[in-house]
Amino acid sequence: MLAEDASPGPVAVSRLAPARALKAGAGLMTALLLLALTVTAGVSLGSAPIPVATVWSIIASKISPGSVEAFWSAGRESIVWDVRLPRVMLAGLVGAGLGLTGAVLQAVTRNPLADPHLLGVSSGGALGAIVALLHTGMILGLATVPLFAFAGALLATVLVAFVSRVLGSSADRLVLAGVAVAFVLTSVGNLMIFLGDPRATHTVIFWMLGGLGLAQWSQLVYPGVVLFASLGWLMIRAREINALAMGDETAMTLGIPVRRFRLTLFVVTALLTGVMVAFSGAIGFVGLMVPHFVRLLAGSDNVRVIPLSAFFGALTLILADLAARVIMAPEDMPIGVVTGLVGGIAFIAILKRRA
Repeated sequence: MLAEDASPGPVAVSRLAPARALKAGAGLMTALLLLALTVTAGVSLGSAPIPVATVWSIIASKISPGSVEAFWSAGRESIVWDVRLPRVMLAGLVGAGLGLTGAVLQAVTRNPLADPHLLGVSSGGALGAIVALLHTGMILGLATVPLFAFAGALLATVLVAFVSRVLGSSADRLVLAGVAVAFVLTSVGNLMIFLGDPRATHTVIFWMLGGLGLAQWSQLVYPGVVLFASLGWLMIRAREINALAMGDETAMTLGIPVRRFRLTLFVVTALLTGVMVAFSGAIGFVGLMVPHFVRLLAGSDNVRVIPLSAFFGALTLILADLAARVIMAPEDMPIGVVTGLVGGIAFIAILKRRA
């Protein structure tokens, strides 16, 4: 009788539904407002600040020609539409991809330190991209860069899995295996740069530090398609990821083919990392910081963690890129320097919490 009295009846459930819908709607509106403010700051601020009204007027005129009478110079229009907006969009896509990858890796490995940078996946993607940039890109075109980066990220994932199995299956040893693989792959990449064409090495070195300065509208299609396709698939499988995060036995009890599902998730994360690295360079620690913040904010349910990690990953990298452009203006600091500094501090804080 007590259990029956404590359970909500149909009337109570019907009253809760509008409240939940209202809360979800308010959350969505807040997220969209936060995204709009972040994008506005990213486009408006820089070595040559442009008023917010001018920024949105230029964007409106491009989306709907003739809707706004031009009161700005051609130079400002080029800065907003051809330089800053594609850069901000690429930063958002890459940040979302890295945040999403970190959330999935941490759930699948059941390791709070899992991150595409720490596990060597980013280093593998960078190595594949270096091969394409220095060699095959000149023959087959730059469209091969994401493909080679994906292959490199997948190779790194396989190597980390093999080394961690040799060392032992503990969470800390998985990270150690990733760090070791990252060192090896980074060294191979550095050797290829040293032996490569001197004319291309400067561009490749700056790219390795992480940078979005060469962003163009045409470059947004590839990472955009990969990101939203992966996000959609991961959202569909979020409850299965929850089960996997609780342990292999729990997942098998629920009828999930654990080995095949985990392998599929590793391939998806390698694809995400490889493509994002191909367009931005090896940007570290976004995949480590963002999922931790999201879990503090929204709990551990991957139905919420996965989309929120993508969202806050986008915001984080847009703001990091803005800081990289503003701190040493008019020079363009590599974005990897900013994420490395902030991420290193966050990494120490996470280790302290675990201790």
